[in-house]
Amino acid sequence: MHTETDVRAQVVELAREFAREKIEPFAAEWDRTSHFPRDVIAELGKLGFLGMCTPEEYDGMGLDSLTYLLALEEIAAADSSIAVSMGIHNAIPTTMLVKHGTEAQKERWLKPMARGGLLAGFALSEAEAGSDAASLRSQATRDGKDWVLNGTKAWATNAGTADLMMIMVRTDQPNARRGAKGISTFIVPTDSKGYTACKPEDKMGLRASNTAAIELNDLRIPAEQMLGEEGMGFVYAMEGLDAGRLGIGAQGVGIARKALELSLKYCAERKQFERPIAEFQAVQFKLADMATRTEAARALAHRAAARKDAGEDITTYASMAKLFASETAMWVTTQAIQLFGGYGYMRDFPVEKLFRDAKVTEIYEGTSEIQRIVIARAIRKA
Repeated sequence: MHTETDVRAQVVELAREFAREKIEPFAAEWDRTSHFPRDVIAELGKLGFLGMCTPEEYDGMGLDSLTYLLALEEIAAADSSIAVSMGIHNAIPTTMLVKHGTEAQKERWLKPMARGGLLAGFALSEAEAGSDAASLRSQATRDGKDWVLNGTKAWATNAGTADLMMIMVRTDQPNARRGAKGISTFIVPTDSKGYTACKPEDKMGLRASNTAAIELNDLRIPAEQMLGEEGMGFVYAMEGLDAGRLGIGAQGVGIARKALELSLKYCAERKQFERPIAEFQAVQFKLADMATRTEAARALAHRAAARKDAGEDITTYASMAKLFASETAMWVTTQAIQLFGGYGYMRDFPVEKLFRDAKVTEIYEGTSEIQRIVIARAIRKA
């Protein structure tokens, strides 16, 4: 009989082997060419990594959040572009369907998502509605048994590569007072007439992950493809973002961990003044701080995961984990470049890519400033 710990160890080892063999050797080339390796995502799906926390009754693995974060960290250490596609899919669309989908929606969408047959994404932000997401303007209008969607979404992960997108639009009257209560969520297959993924963004980092604006032009969708209740879409999005922020925490830890591993190896081999630079106290102190912050970020993310598995509210802890891990990833990769010196600034050395990949973790799924607002509100109420 396998214990939960045994299963966790097996899943994490499988993720580590997959990352080492199928992702890490190709990550630099994918980055250079902005190539999205859909075949690799499909392989992850076949192994169950796109349905890690989905209940077994819906063809998922039914694993706990800690196991999911550990596996995601392994993928992120190899290439955070792959990790973000895996993380978005597992966290936001999956969470929304599990909590608020009808049985028919779960049968049609959630099961193939869990099996890896469908890759899902999420579209909330707009050009003028980033941190203030509730001010979005994309509109859905009821027309008989259908809804007709119009508008433009921005910075959507998997916009041009997903099979299915969870899209937040307004369903209140166009002249109504704009606010969170007038937003609803729709399940939109990306082959729907009227759905257009724009040119992929030319990004600083995560270049193998597809990010693009989405144009909705008279996109007609059956009413049964609204998720949950009308007007509750913003609430569902925030629930999904709680889970998503845990994933960003694991992504930040994976990036920081990899930067530390590379730095330790380099500092043991690189010689100056006739000895390895790892023997210099200034270098040792820097490495010690990098290791400590990485471990602290991991512990905070795992604490939030434990609360989630216990059925407790995680909004504050997810924000803490995302904030600390993202800033840790940025700080650790900055130190790694400093330790590598001139080589660290060159694209021939992998710490340069880690630095570029780390930056966006402080921005997407809620900037560091937004996380601090969430945390500050919570501790003031405590």
